[in-house]
Amino acid sequence: MTTRIDLIRHGEPLGGSLYRGSSIDDPLSEKGWRQMWQAVGEQNHWDQIVSSPMLRCLAFARALADRHALPLTVENDFREVGFGDWEGCSPESIRQTRPQEYRDFYTDPVNNRPRNAEDLHQFGARIATALEKTAAEFPGRNILVVAHAGVIRATLGYVVEAPAAAWYRTRINNAGITRFLLTSRGKQLVFHNLPHLRDGAAGLPE
Repeated sequence: MTTRIDLIRHGEPLGGSLYRGSSIDDPLSEKGWRQMWQAVGEQNHWDQIVSSPMLRCLAFARALADRHALPLTVENDFREVGFGDWEGCSPESIRQTRPQEYRDFYTDPVNNRPRNAEDLHQFGARIATALEKTAAEFPGRNILVVAHAGVIRATLGYVVEAPAAAWYRTRINNAGITRFLLTSRGKQLVFHNLPHLRDGAAGLPE
C-alpha cells in the first residue's frame, strides 16, 4: 500500500515576508490566494486535506476542500516552528539590526536559536510524529498537507535523514509543492518545491 503526501507551503500572507512562527496569524494576501490556486490547478489531485491551524494555511485548505467536496482535518502539530523573539520581524530588519545573530542562525540554526525560539530537534520530532500520524489515519490515500516552510524542511529532513543543521539550505517558495511516498519499502521524496501541478496524471510535472 502506498500513501502519497503532498505538502504545500502557504501563499504570501498580508504583511509580506516575516518570521511569523505560531504567534503571528496573518491571513493570505490577494497575491497569496492567487499563488495557491495557480499551484493546485483546476482538477482535484487528493482524497484528503490536512492543514496547519494557522489562518494562512487553514483558510485556503477550507476553500479547496469546499471546491472539491473533500474531507478536511486540522493537525495542530503541523503549525510552524516557533521563532521566539524574531516573530513579527522581517528578515531584512534582523539582518540590519542584529547582523551577527542573523549570520549565526543561518550558519548553525540548531545551536544559535533566536531567544525563546522552539528547539529545532523538538520541532523535527513534532513534525515526524504528525507525518506518521497522518499516514496512519489515511493509509493508501492521496493527501494534501497545507503547512509552512519549516514544516516542509523538517519533513524533508525526516524522510532523507538530513541533520537539522542542514534544513535551512533548502529553498521553499510560497505555494511550492513537495511530494513524498510512504510505501512498504520506506519513505521516498518524489519532487520538491514544484510551482504548480498540471491537471491529469496525478498532477505530475511535465
